[in-house]
Parts: sequence; C-alpha cells; structure tokens
Amino acid sequence: MILLYSISMSEYLKKPEDIKQLTEVKGGCFASNRITIDGEKVGYAYREEPSESFPEDSGWRFLAGSEDDEYTDNPENIGIFDLNTICNYDDRIIQFLERPVGTVLIDIDGELTAQ
Repeated sequence: MILLYSISMSEYLKKPEDIKQLTEVKGGCFASNRITIDGEKVGYAYREEPSESFPEDSGWRFLAGSEDDEYTDNPENIGIFDLNTICNYDDRIIQFLERPVGTVLIDIDGELTAQ
C-alpha cells in the first residue's frame, strides 16, 4: 500500500501486504475513511484540477457518497493515497482513471457510471 499521507495504517481495512498492482495509472488521490476504514464502495467520485500543493495529485477525489459536509470538512476523515491503493478497495474505478478533469462518477444500483 502506498500511503502518501493519512492516519495510522492499523486502522485501514486493507494492509500493505493485501495491495495488488491493479493499474499502471500513476498519481495520488483523496479518499474518504468511509472507503478505506469502513469498507464502503465508491459511491461518488470526481476529478478536478490537481492541487498545486500536492505535486503527485491526479485530481481524483473518492467518496462513499454518504458523507455530509461536516464529515468531509474534518481533515481526519480524508486521506491521501496512491490511485492503485484505492483501486484495491473498489476496482470499478480502474476503467475511469484516465478520464479528463471534470469527470464525475456515481454509483447507481451498484454500477459505477460516468455522468
């Protein structure tokens, strides 16, 4: 597991030895603890312009879809990860990783679709 920044690794659902190489697409992303700790699937994702303060940023943001503003405003609830790591939590995202900035993904009845 390539973890670029976040909380104690002992809390994550997947351990470093569980992470397999699933994509060659490089870059970091932000992901909610609802995915990485609670084990929820990606329910909502979007790609924005990468952050200038985070040089490896791909621009991808992954959420379970159940987070409210209070939850996402707390930096302890969001971690920075390698894209491949989040692919190991929900491999449905792989097919979308090279989509451009402005892409939005939503889970509709268990199927992740681009909007």
